[in-house]
Amino acid sequence: MPLQRVHFAEDVPEVFRASLQDIRRELEVPAEFPDEVVAAALHAAKNPRLPELDRTDLEFVTIDPPDSMDLDQALHIERTGDGYTVHYAIADVAAFVQPGDPIDLEARRRGETLYAPDKRTPLHPPELSEGAASLLPDGVRPALLWTITVDATGEGTGVTCERALVKSRAKLNYAGVQKDLDAGNASESLQLLREVGKLREQRELERGGVNLPIPDQEVVTSNHGWGLEFRAPLPVEGWNAQISLLTGMAAAELMMKGKIGILRTLPESHDSLRHKLEHTAKALGITWPDGTSYAQFIHGLEPKVPAHAAMLAACTVLFRGAGYSAFAGSVPERPEHAAMKAEYAHVTAPLRRLVDRWTGEICVALSAGTEVPAWVRESMDEIPKTMDEADRRANAYERSIVSMVEAGLVADRIGTEFDGVITDVDERDTTRGIVALSTVAIEGRVTGTAPLPLGQAIRVKLVEADIAKRTVAFELAP
Repeated sequence: MPLQRVHFAEDVPEVFRASLQDIRRELEVPAEFPDEVVAAALHAAKNPRLPELDRTDLEFVTIDPPDSMDLDQALHIERTGDGYTVHYAIADVAAFVQPGDPIDLEARRRGETLYAPDKRTPLHPPELSEGAASLLPDGVRPALLWTITVDATGEGTGVTCERALVKSRAKLNYAGVQKDLDAGNASESLQLLREVGKLREQRELERGGVNLPIPDQEVVTSNHGWGLEFRAPLPVEGWNAQISLLTGMAAAELMMKGKIGILRTLPESHDSLRHKLEHTAKALGITWPDGTSYAQFIHGLEPKVPAHAAMLAACTVLFRGAGYSAFAGSVPERPEHAAMKAEYAHVTAPLRRLVDRWTGEICVALSAGTEVPAWVRESMDEIPKTMDEADRRANAYERSIVSMVEAGLVADRIGTEFDGVITDVDERDTTRGIVALSTVAIEGRVTGTAPLPLGQAIRVKLVEADIAKRTVAFELAP
């Protein structure tokens, strides 16, 4: 599921620090790693299980935010005839973690890496996730090497997944790569990333898929008080994401053919959800033409426009209800991820997401025509439950942080009136609902003395904005 990342332009203000601590305590967000886990990580870092295949000849690079150290993916693309060969190296966590060891047990307890404006709560100890297992350009690393052939239209035509030694040549960041591409100074591999990425985006649009270019949110201060700005993703971020999606779809194809795996699934959304999003679009002054699908509407949004950025953030509700489906011996009845209009599996972020270690092991075995390891078969039914719980905590963490920041943005404006649109009405009490403001990119609870006019523009008065409680509430203005 896409995440809204909230950042602060400067250090996190003290007014928010106590609330962040409260959020972590309420959600039981893990603290530091236990001593035995750190000790096991230090030992594993010095004693990885290395593969025989050496592909250090491939000139891999990583592309991530500049401050990232947990580098899951490294990329190299070459032209093959009128198509392409995508080499995608994924950190091999299983080279360092044994089933049942302290690192494994702690990772199962955590489920995934959690993000907050003041800190990151990693899935694995930094000794591995930001060191020995990360695909940093400081030496040779064990990896799961995906080799995917892609035709001239951007369609994947073949895939293998095998263990190999790789070496990243450079730790690149999105802004630098985009600058080099725009100036014509990028390597051939990165120029092909743009080609393949654009082809994959077109194929996504044709099949009706949705991949949200979620903007980062940054809190800034000025003489006028708090403000919320959106950082629009660069085009290269979308092209890079398309390589990850391509790999996830290739993994799902392997699993479906082999009749064993763990898919990421999502049921079709209900009409009521579209109505809610249409009301949100109206609140933000964005036209959603009749007959336009989710995919067509979202592909037409421009993340650099603040109202469109807020709309993209609201569209994350399309991914609610996503889950994991483990299967062996037969395939699931509903294997598709509805937002992607394809079968899909998480396989590209094992440093930050637990399930990817299981799916990676399954794909290596299926690609080689060997048995899936016993420990994977014996535990794979537990992983959907573990990940569902981890996702619930991550989503609650994200929502709490966003709500905290929204309350802070208007905390000094109690009694102020705002224009907005009612985007949701409580079916049990139609005098209560949700309002999306037209001038500030936030939502809040609203109450009235009569049924709320769903989808209509209204005037509301702010009556509550509590940072500690993380609540924002309005009343219909007289």
